[in-house]
Amino acid sequence: MKVLNLQCAAQHGFEGWFASEAEFQRQLAEGLVSCPVCGDHAIHKLPAAPRLNLSASRELASRAPSSRPESRTETRPESQAGQPVDQRELQAAWLKLAREVARQTEDVGSDFAEEARRIHHGEAPERGIRGQATVQETLALVEEGIPVLPLPMPVSAKETLQ
Repeated sequence: MKVLNLQCAAQHGFEGWFASEAEFQRQLAEGLVSCPVCGDHAIHKLPAAPRLNLSASRELASRAPSSRPESRTETRPESQAGQPVDQRELQAAWLKLAREVARQTEDVGSDFAEEARRIHHGEAPERGIRGQATVQETLALVEEGIPVLPLPMPVSAKETLQ
């Protein structure tokens, strides 16, 4: 089993598990690999350090004082509170939010603009909906006073994992 560190064009990092390097390359070529955060298919493999399972090395490292300078926290961006921002935590929070939105709303697909109008005019029961709309449809809804929020929904937020 190969565990690869992957990244999309939007710089979202994630792990991918593949039977082999050849299997990763095949799935990548067929467009089967996508970012779990944004759904992007422009994925590339990040360099990874080899992992050696040497218990003696771990034992020595745990006894020796760390002579390494503060690692990654120095180069991480900081939040407004001055705490380092962990990109993995942000991605996990985003996926959690997207899954919650998917759980609490009805997917009306490409009928979004029409259904939003029906709800707004009292012709359909009031409820949370989500779906697809063009930029022109979205602008028309806003001009009509119908509140909308463009929210890209990654595929992984719409379905359960495993």
